[in-house]
Amino acid sequence: MPLSEHERRQLEQIEAALRAGDPRFAGAVRAADPRVHYRRRVVAAALGFLVGVGLLLTGVVVNVILVGVAGFVVLLVCTLWAVTSYRRMTGRAPAKDRGLGNKRLTDPDGTSRSESGNPTYCWQVAAARPLC
Repeated sequence: MPLSEHERRQLEQIEAALRAGDPRFAGAVRAADPRVHYRRRVVAAALGFLVGVGLLLTGVVVNVILVGVAGFVVLLVCTLWAVTSYRRMTGRAPAKDRGLGNKRLTDPDGTSRSESGNPTYCWQVAAARPLC
């Protein structure tokens, strides 16, 4: 349930009084916010991404394959780390936690339907997984 405008103003006043009264405690409470930690992880992953680019380019210029491969691996890992941290920071769940976007329902007569109510035929999804 969202706060009313009056409640929101009161909360802001309480927060301002807390920051003015005990800045150390207010800083500790702010640091406990998970978004702060995820933001740090995104920044660290971005720096790691740049290191990976540097390694990859160094491997190409010096013609040492292992350095180039290591740079690519660092790039890949840092990209995945940044994406997952960003999704958690913004509150968007990873795809595996959300489930399938087009869930299949079965009518009592055995007809398979999507969430939209349209019948889904076996030939439409046979490439992904056979349902019939």
